Amino acid sequence: MTDNLSDFLVFVDESGDHGLEAIDKDYPLFVLAFCIIQKREYVERLTPALQAFKLKHFGHDNVVLHEREIRKDIGDFAFLKTSARKEAFSNELADIVAATHFTLVCTVIRKELLKLRYTKPENPYHVALGFGLERVSYYLKSQGVGTSVTHVLVERRGRKEDAELELEFRRVCDGGNYSGERLSFSMSFVHKQANSPGLQLADLVARPVGLSVLRPTQPNRAFQILEDKFYRNAQGKRDGWGLKCFP
Repeated sequence: MTDNLSDFLVFVDESGDHGLEAIDKDYPLFVLAFCIIQKREYVERLTPALQAFKLKHFGHDNVVLHEREIRKDIGDFAFLKTSARKEAFSNELADIVAATHFTLVCTVIRKELLKLRYTKPENPYHVALGFGLERVSYYLKSQGVGTSVTHVLVERRGRKEDAELELEFRRVCDGGNYSGERLSFSMSFVHKQANSPGLQLADLVARPVGLSVLRPTQPNRAFQILEDKFYRNAQGKRDGWGLKCFP
């Protein structure tokens, strides 16, 4: 198998709750972000950059960067309650994201519209996964990856959720997608404690994308940094390709 691996890794994380029963009126979205990065870039730029950043701010690299905790100044990030300190921290982290060469595919599920359109709507996570994997596959084809296997890494959530997600993943990869093709992906579940730089990158980018869809006129520096990371088709179109909103 080691002779048939692609040069890319795909890291996936979400923003928002995938449930449809009690929808948050302030954030009625489910966002699934796919960060596609070449292995060399991952090893030589992203990983050492995040390690150095953590050593500078925490004195060790065992902290897991989590967008929600950073935003709310809680847990390991409680020291960010001072605005000047938080701004410096956030700007430095944003610079790392900006300097890292990766390609972004995001699926944004508008949950209220999903419920209105379908009598029995599917799980938003599964809907987002299907759209995302299709577009990641399109991008990898454009890079000449062919049939080489690309690993897709997601954070573990729970035994039941992971089993359901893996089943949906296999369905999509076995031909349950728009093109009807078999997709050369292999899914790996990763514990949060593994401190994966790629999963932390995906976590950091998901919410800014969601906010750009929810409130497009609101200033969003984090999203501006991501604008040129999105996968685009041959004509340079982002919407429907690197950014898929549904419905």
